[in-house]
Amino acid sequence: MSDKVKYQLSGDIAVLTIDDGKANALSHEVIEALDAGLDRAIEEAKAVVIAGRPGMLSAGFDLGVMKSGPEAMQNLVTAGAEFLLRLYTFPKPVVVACTGHAMAAGALLLLAADFRVGVQGEFKIALPEVSIGMPLPIFGVELARTRLAAPFLERATSQAEIFDPETAAQIGFLDSLSAAAMVNDEAVTEAGRLAKLSGFAFEKTRQNLRGASAQHIRETLETDIKGLALG
Repeated sequence: MSDKVKYQLSGDIAVLTIDDGKANALSHEVIEALDAGLDRAIEEAKAVVIAGRPGMLSAGFDLGVMKSGPEAMQNLVTAGAEFLLRLYTFPKPVVVACTGHAMAAGALLLLAADFRVGVQGEFKIALPEVSIGMPLPIFGVELARTRLAAPFLERATSQAEIFDPETAAQIGFLDSLSAAAMVNDEAVTEAGRLAKLSGFAFEKTRQNLRGASAQHIRETLETDIKGLALG
């Protein structure tokens, strides 16, 4: 795994915890470690929980890489998009414990999961790309389109509005709210509930729900990311 991503098996629930002591940036290292955790979960678990550190799920892609040039930025976004697509189509239920702020790719992590438990408090959940001069990629738009309430879709994407956890739960970024001390336990409980469902029925039904959007993301990913740039 990685010093920044820990893997723990809790019964038949695989818990992946991101903690870099800072913004929990999605770097190549973190993405690779999360991928490795999913590889293990396929063999060992019936459901997956992804959690952040207290106060922070993730602030998004590693800014150092994002600002180091177009090629480096596009490579990281591609790696992140492929991971999010894997999460979105993962054959086992995925629950995210949103332990605090979830910005940019951190918010996309919420949209790619099956169930999201957030924490009450003064935290920010948003897709702020447009506010920093970067178009939200097609994969981000598709994830938002399939999970967010229609009246808020443009506010969350093209208008880069920032939401508190209570509003985020109302519009589709989150499914429930918890006290900070309980968020991980409640995420594991929800994962346990989902783990009891028929694996075949769950995977097939979710494929019916998400298959078209996943296919569109795959078909547009390479061309779309080649056109990305920070303004």
